[in-house]
Amino acid sequence: MRKKASMVFFEKKNQKTFASLGSLYPERPQPKQSKVFRFFFSKKKTFQAAIAVTPCLIPAAALAQEPPATVSTIVAHPMEWQTTISAVGSLRAVRGADLAAEISGIVDWIGFDSGATVQAGAILLKLRANDDPAKLAELQAAAELAATNLARDQKQLRAQAVAQATIDADESHLRAARAQVAAQQALIEEKIVRAPFAGKLGLRQVDEGQYLPAGTTIVTLQALDPIFVDFYVPQQAVPSIAAGATVGVSLDAFPAKEFTAHITAMSPKLDAASRMAQVRASLPNPEHALLPGMFATVGIATGTPRRTITIPNAAVVYNPYGSSVYVVTDTKPQTVRQVIIKTGATRGDQVAVVDGLHDGDVVVTAGQLKLHPGSTVVVNNSVQPAFTANPNPAEE
Repeated sequence: MRKKASMVFFEKKNQKTFASLGSLYPERPQPKQSKVFRFFFSKKKTFQAAIAVTPCLIPAAALAQEPPATVSTIVAHPMEWQTTISAVGSLRAVRGADLAAEISGIVDWIGFDSGATVQAGAILLKLRANDDPAKLAELQAAAELAATNLARDQKQLRAQAVAQATIDADESHLRAARAQVAAQQALIEEKIVRAPFAGKLGLRQVDEGQYLPAGTTIVTLQALDPIFVDFYVPQQAVPSIAAGATVGVSLDAFPAKEFTAHITAMSPKLDAASRMAQVRASLPNPEHALLPGMFATVGIATGTPRRTITIPNAAVVYNPYGSSVYVVTDTKPQTVRQVIIKTGATRGDQVAVVDGLHDGDVVVTAGQLKLHPGSTVVVNNSVQPAFTANPNPAEE
């Protein structure tokens, strides 16, 4: 009876509304309607009114018959949280150089193997000397003659047999001859390539008998222990960077290991285009496993560690009006309530909750799409979403 009365009420109300609208335009003649059209129009209004009142007529018991949703949960607890700044960079050798000969020539001798470790000063390559040793011997003989003439004239000067001007000329000739000897020795030395520092050699790029133009790379030499990590941080993070601070370094080549480095220096100026500052850290590398050019992810710890409630990122329902989670009540049967939260920083699969949750709250981690406030749930924690600070997802 209540349903029929409501339908009649809405039908009369709609008729009055159409009548009032028609009175606003009395000059427009109303078209004649057929009996079929009037019957359909009246039935349409009645159907619309019935739809409008139908939700009000559904008893609460019918809604309560909704089957419970299966969800997984986690108990929210405070965890140790260290705020970090993430940056990307690359490894760089402490000392590294591409070795080359200073002058052109034919490769006469090679004294190293690819990938070998050498000490500072080790001879790596010699170019063909040609007539350089002969020129050196000629110049050395001229220098010895100049020295002999100077010694003879000095004896004559003590006997007052020569003038002081002769001694001065002899000394000048001797210095010039010795300078020519040194120049020739330097020319010969330029045809010898030595290791400027101790390190590990790369691949040999030349062969014996090959003509080598000046400046052609022969081999690369890298000092690998320690090794530098160069990375960039935004200008907002510059006050948090200090020399000697510890940073964590992760490499794709060693996904299961995290390395520890120490900041050694920061550039005194920022890049004008990106507003980023370059920072350098030193990383021990005794096994020479880390190589220059490797991509690195750096985590810089800022501030002091604090305890904050941490939940899986999958448990948060992100909406334009804010973030929320579903909390399971301790009633029988178990139901859920929606709680608006304020999230903080994230690390891996974890997110910090600044406000909204309390220690011990049971938070839904999977199955939120099936829920609304007051939904009945059944907890099944056989499968849980990822909840790690340093995830390593498998490549597909």
